[in-house]
Amino acid sequence: MTLMSTVPDIRIETCNNAPVNGDGEFVLYWMIANRRLRWNFSLQRAVQWARQLNKPLVILEALRVDYPWASDRLHRFVMDGMAEKARQLDGAGVLYYPYIEPARGAGRGLLEALAARASVVVTDDFPCFFLPRMVAAAAKKIPIRLEKVDSNGLLPLRAAQQAYPTAFAFRRFLQRNLHPHVHIPPQATPLAEAPLPPARQLPDQILRRWPRAEPALLDGDETALTTLPINHRVKATAIRGGEQAARATLRRFLDERLAQYGRLRNEPEQEMTSGLSPYLHFGFISVHEVLDELMRREHQSVDHLPLGGNGERYGWWPVSEPAQAFLDELITWRELGYNMCGQRDDYDRYESLPAWAQATLAAHAQDRRPYLYTLEELEAGRTHDPLWNAAQMQLVREGRIHNYLRMLWGKKILQWSPTPQEALAVMIELNNKYALDGRDPNSYSGIFWCLGRYDRPWGPERPIFGTVRYMSSENTARKVSVKRYIQTYAP
Repeated sequence: MTLMSTVPDIRIETCNNAPVNGDGEFVLYWMIANRRLRWNFSLQRAVQWARQLNKPLVILEALRVDYPWASDRLHRFVMDGMAEKARQLDGAGVLYYPYIEPARGAGRGLLEALAARASVVVTDDFPCFFLPRMVAAAAKKIPIRLEKVDSNGLLPLRAAQQAYPTAFAFRRFLQRNLHPHVHIPPQATPLAEAPLPPARQLPDQILRRWPRAEPALLDGDETALTTLPINHRVKATAIRGGEQAARATLRRFLDERLAQYGRLRNEPEQEMTSGLSPYLHFGFISVHEVLDELMRREHQSVDHLPLGGNGERYGWWPVSEPAQAFLDELITWRELGYNMCGQRDDYDRYESLPAWAQATLAAHAQDRRPYLYTLEELEAGRTHDPLWNAAQMQLVREGRIHNYLRMLWGKKILQWSPTPQEALAVMIELNNKYALDGRDPNSYSGIFWCLGRYDRPWGPERPIFGTVRYMSSENTARKVSVKRYIQTYAP
């Protein structure tokens, strides 16, 4: 069965050879990455299936307890969005089914039980973390068609045929190929386009075995959260999850920070970064919505984009210079990471580094390290370097590091580790454990950049680093103000 869809074909991939079941009770949207009701190609595709088949829509958003680095921090951030959707969809005619696994393995079989009653299943195409393996495993188990839909960025994952080695090369590709895609954004409010058949409650045998998440748990009851078998030492932060928080963060950035973004974004003591990366990672906001809002503020349109480009950072987007700098981070650098994860299965392994970086690091692998710190010492911020300690403590306490200091953070871990391979393992562990925007293509880009990905050789050749770009806390302190930052985040 085919569907006349407004979602571009390049964003849709059928994961199995099973048919659409016209006799099914509903269309199932298995929400695993695009955790939003707006500007979401996956939800748009599920809604269109429901309309064509004249079926109700069920949205399953399930949260496991056994994903890597599961903690109060990550659970709470996701659950903020679940509570928000439960309120928004109450009485809306769409059945929203939030499920939070109470014990390891308790959710096993839920997707298959729902799929057995469904006509078709639509899910999100996210190229990173454990999600690709989870979707591939599900495709083998369910008896009906499973589609995954790419709503990650302006450029569809399958529009590029290679992993680009530098931001310049990828930016040039974007400037020459983005036009046909940027003009087809997702619908802003796919559930509001036309009414769907009302959804009935799910059968008792499903709800008894896999009960809906209790409102108290979704709304932040700390006692309820402590019953889950996750890491309770990594505490939730003051940064709240959900679509409303994401849009509030976007508005604050555009209203208060964008004008100074190009000049002050590298200053740790100035809050001039967007703060959007956790919301983009968890799918609470779409890059399409961010671009749309920015263009409206700039009184511009994507219709005015040039048809080609030479890869230069400035001059392609028809907006102010601070807005151009922000769009280069939001689109070029962010989607460069998605390009890597979409093209290479080894994106998170040391062997994916450029050959020149591996060679120079290997040549200096036996160099004497002036300091060596264990993972536990680094995690606690117990080094001789006050600036590095402060950056690590910001990560532990707030789930973020200022963007500029995150580069220094990784470079020093390389310098203080017995081998570059061990440095990589430490960076991944600390970032993915504590960062709200960790476990993401963009965060892997930042980690691997510290070891040479997307960069070039730099002279002079140095101990430990070889020709990998060098950074020091002393040079950083000369470039940007850090005294108040160190006082704020000192261990």
